[in-house]
Amino acid sequence: MSDAVLIVENDPGSGPGRLLRWLNDRGLEPVVVRAWDGEPIPPSADAYAALILLGGGMLPDADDASPWLPAERALLRATTEDGTVPVVGICLGAQLLAHTFGGEVRGKHGLPEKGVTELSLLPAAEDDPLLAGLPATVRAVESHQDQITRLPADAVPLMSSERCEHQMLRIGRSWGVQFHPEVTLDRVRRWDADGMRSWGFDPDTVIAEAERRENELEHTWSAVFDRFLDVGVRPAATGGNATVGE
Repeated sequence: MSDAVLIVENDPGSGPGRLLRWLNDRGLEPVVVRAWDGEPIPPSADAYAALILLGGGMLPDADDASPWLPAERALLRATTEDGTVPVVGICLGAQLLAHTFGGEVRGKHGLPEKGVTELSLLPAAEDDPLLAGLPATVRAVESHQDQITRLPADAVPLMSSERCEHQMLRIGRSWGVQFHPEVTLDRVRRWDADGMRSWGFDPDTVIAEAERRENELEHTWSAVFDRFLDVGVRPAATGGNATVGE
């Protein structure tokens, strides 16, 4: 197994956060590609233990404004279809997964989510490698206006919330999460107060709830992320690869 994990950063404001510490705890080296700054996206993730796609404020097909997205989608498609290296896409990363395999993502759709949000596990989560054994309801940090409105045909829905039907999906050994398990408490404290108010959220309430739930968030998502890394050391199941066309 490689001791490196490839992380694609799509926005300077959406860094790896907690992921760096969790990787260090496992003795794994993060290799961060700052795509937003012009760093090239490799055509393959075969040399890595896992692939992580981070968030960003753009839609997954905003190629004119974010010209690296075609290369990121190509990497995601190749890695998911091969099924050897596990993938997790966060926020925009989840939307890229859905879009690449034939789903639909809409901008500023429905009501926004910001801060700690309650998520419901769906039936397929019961035997999912990352989620099995979790309670029926968990919490995570959210920060989005755009969302997945239709899943790809081969996607397995794993979580939902009151405002967002598709909070987590799986295609083969690739997972997408609309929420932000990586976001630190310090990051929440530095969110733009006027921006939160414009979305209908009180900044003091958002920060207070993140502070109150800090230990819970760390406990839940460090364990889930650890399971994700475990997937990277197990051989892919026969027939688990995705074959859907874009």
